[in-house]
Amino acid sequence: MESAEYERRIAARFASFDQDGNGYIDREDFSSAAKALLAEFDVTARCDKGQALYIGAEAFWQGMAGIADVDGDQRVTREEFVTGAVKRLRDSPQRFAEIARPFLRAVVAVADTDGSGVTVPAAERVLRVLGVAPDVLPAATTALDPDGTGRVPSEEQLLAAFAAYFTTPAPEA
Repeated sequence: MESAEYERRIAARFASFDQDGNGYIDREDFSSAAKALLAEFDVTARCDKGQALYIGAEAFWQGMAGIADVDGDQRVTREEFVTGAVKRLRDSPQRFAEIARPFLRAVVAVADTDGSGVTVPAAERVLRVLGVAPDVLPAATTALDPDGTGRVPSEEQLLAAFAAYFTTPAPEA
């Protein structure tokens, strides 16, 4: 695939991070996502799971800023996101997974309401809160449960799926 087409598709994923729609990604977008997830699952910010989610969100923001905030202004523009994704992540999707790991681990802990793993409906709630379009939700949740067990896969599989979505050209991947 041509680089321009790849960049266009990656830019479309920018909106998933820009929680408030102000045209850039910043620390507040990650905090807002954490706050919304805690509210969705009725988890308090002061409990261990809540604190882990905020810490994970901050770590994810720091990792994102580290690879994409070229001008150091503590916000990532659409252009910086595209450039960061294309130049740094395309050849190393595992790096993207690693900066997301603390956040995703905390999301799993919040969404796993009974200690037996995250169910597909809970995963759908997470995706909805994080801004995944309603028409994409069925395909996304199916992709998260490839074996049809009713539960999301292991942390490693979840990280790989997350990294693939943000670093591969096909929007449905």
